[in-house]
Amino acid sequence: MTSVSFQLYSARNFPPLFDVLAVLGSLGYKEVEGFGGIYGPMDDHAIKQLRLELDANGLTMATGHFGIDQLETEPTRVLSIAKTLGMDSLYCPYLMPEDRPTDADGWKAFGARLEKASKPFTDAGLQFGWHNHDFEFVALSDGSLPLDRLFEGGPSLTWEMDIAWVVRGGADPFKFIDLYKDKITSVHVKDIAPAGECEDEGGWADVGHGTVQWGKLWDALKATKAQHFVVEHDNPSDLVRCATRSIETIKSL
Repeated sequence: MTSVSFQLYSARNFPPLFDVLAVLGSLGYKEVEGFGGIYGPMDDHAIKQLRLELDANGLTMATGHFGIDQLETEPTRVLSIAKTLGMDSLYCPYLMPEDRPTDADGWKAFGARLEKASKPFTDAGLQFGWHNHDFEFVALSDGSLPLDRLFEGGPSLTWEMDIAWVVRGGADPFKFIDLYKDKITSVHVKDIAPAGECEDEGGWADVGHGTVQWGKLWDALKATKAQHFVVEHDNPSDLVRCATRSIETIKSL
């Protein structure tokens, strides 16, 4: 297993960013994962300054999320951000409900679209893939799943597996770990609170303090190609608590 990472989206409500990086570095994190809300407002100088702050806190932004529109229309800009920050893997993270395909052919075509969009990045030596939520596990009219159709259309895509969203989608994460073990290059390590708990935090929990079977999952993930293990909590009320308890759990696995 490689260094533990932290998805900076989890810290979006706890600015300033540079203070967050200092906290994460002090807790023993070695990587962070970026998202569009970070890069969007930044010019080249700010991106370089971010790299200096990462370096100063012993962190690498090894992975990053980029929307499909930016990937398709601004590949040179995306490559510049990735190179400056030291990324090795890029993931497209989401589709708005109104943009999601509604049938098997549509998801297959979207997979092909992603694969086409990936070319400038894979040509530059970066890994490129999809990051899931729950909607990819809702069966289509023909009984197939969007995730399977997406990978059918984009066979070279990798997968950042968000296991808690797989569970929330009603699917068995162990099944999909086995099915796509050669595609999984990154994992979102997050947890789901017991029913009725942590409702002010969206029903999410710090890693190891919820219902996801992380002990068994960690063993199963050893058979995949996962290089990055990214702690995420979509809406923590206390960032330091979440980051501390989550990395403590991972160190114990």
